[in-house]
Amino acid sequence: MSAESESLPFLVFGAPQIGEAEIEEVVACLRSGWLGTGPRVAQFEQQFAAFRGVQEPRVAAVNSCTAALHVSMLAAGIEPGAEVITTPLTFCATVNAIVHAGLVPVLADVDPLTQNIDPAAIEAAITPRTRAILPVHFAGRPCEMDRIMAIARKHDLVVIEDCAHAVEAQFQGQSLGTFGDFGCYSFYVTKNVVTGEGGMILGRSEEQVARARILALHGMSKDAWHRFGDKGYKHYQVVECGFKYNMMDLQAALGLHQLARVEQNWRRREAIWQRYDQALAELPLGLPAAAAADTRHGRHLYTVMVDAARCGIERDPFLDAMNAARIGTGVHYLSIPEHPYYQERFGWRPEQWPHALKLGRETVSLPLSPALADGDVERVVAAVRRILGR
Repeated sequence: MSAESESLPFLVFGAPQIGEAEIEEVVACLRSGWLGTGPRVAQFEQQFAAFRGVQEPRVAAVNSCTAALHVSMLAAGIEPGAEVITTPLTFCATVNAIVHAGLVPVLADVDPLTQNIDPAAIEAAITPRTRAILPVHFAGRPCEMDRIMAIARKHDLVVIEDCAHAVEAQFQGQSLGTFGDFGCYSFYVTKNVVTGEGGMILGRSEEQVARARILALHGMSKDAWHRFGDKGYKHYQVVECGFKYNMMDLQAALGLHQLARVEQNWRRREAIWQRYDQALAELPLGLPAAAAADTRHGRHLYTVMVDAARCGIERDPFLDAMNAARIGTGVHYLSIPEHPYYQERFGWRPEQWPHALKLGRETVSLPLSPALADGDVERVVAAVRRILGR
């Protein structure tokens, strides 16, 4: 590492942009004495429903997208042991949620250009035991929801969209998360809307969302958080064996103002994305494909492919060199079958899904956040060019 690099601040990958409005709201929440699930969570749900253009009873805030996926599968009434088709190029939470719901994950390979699940591979993976499809809108790029929904209708399958990367994204003018039976969103610290930890369920059926809400709070009857309110103690009933998945008001306090800036932040990420496209175009890296016509890309992850034969450096040494330049990067993702647990439990081998295998071994996510200044972006560009000898 050079002396110059040592003097530079470390650029954290996916650093959130937290403004004074969020800080003031969190302080007000602390002063209110109501830190757990309460009025700010209810307000955040109302605003998210309005943002997505749906009625409020169709959304439920939870403590993670993982929780949202889990209880959505349960609320959908999928019988234990049924198969759910999903992508091998995703975070482990997608597959873990399927397992926790008592279901069996089945992987369908991705399209090497879009890096999203390939609808033809979904069709090929369907068996008499298939009950659901769980597409992941990878990096903010919409999956081909017209083809996926046609497959679902043909085979009478539940669709649960993993929108962890894609809160603002659209396919053919329709918001992601509103195509399937459920859409599940993440507000993790690196996401496009940040609550630290947090998630949201959006459902087509108000009855199923109501059940998901109950499952997410110990299986207690509706609005059990009111039991400690200023109108006196409220009795509740436990109607199912649920989970501890509720969102806190402290988290919603951040989300209220993050959601208010969602379009502004998207525009900033779009500008950074365009700068990367322009500045890296002549390098031997594989760059993200252009957004498809009639879609809106969420611009969540800017993933480049480091092919050793083209770049003269392997992916992991590239990561090390970026770190030495004090620039944080990510890997999204090592394919699911690369991990020992899934190999041991399901007998999967990475070579069964060759596109996901290749992408997972070459991918590097560059910093992308509205918190990045223009100078930060130029540091990233300069470091990439220097590492590749340009």
